[in-house]
Amino acid sequence: MLAPVLAIHRFRVPVDRRQEFRPAVDVALEHFRSRPGVESVDLVRNLDDPQLWALVTRWRDVGSYRRAIGGAAATYALMPVMPYAIDEPSAYLPEDELGENVPRGGF
Repeated sequence: MLAPVLAIHRFRVPVDRRQEFRPAVDVALEHFRSRPGVESVDLVRNLDDPQLWALVTRWRDVGSYRRAIGGAAATYALMPVMPYAIDEPSAYLPEDELGENVPRGGF
């Protein structure tokens, strides 16, 4: 059985840039909603920090998630929000499904 994937992409959006960010992130939301294997897509804001946003998605499996963030369509949909992205790992699996967890760059 394939394990479900949770992906959390966080963004720091200065208050004066919100009007630019919202239309750009809406395109990213629609891209993810249109991809095979997506189970849910949510955009949320932090309760304590008005500049902190998160795009939270759930996927049927790792392959569905990876295909959704790869390719030309993903590049066009996601590139406008990348200047706001916080550089951190974003994909999560249930611990018993993860297997050996090798940190980025630790090959």
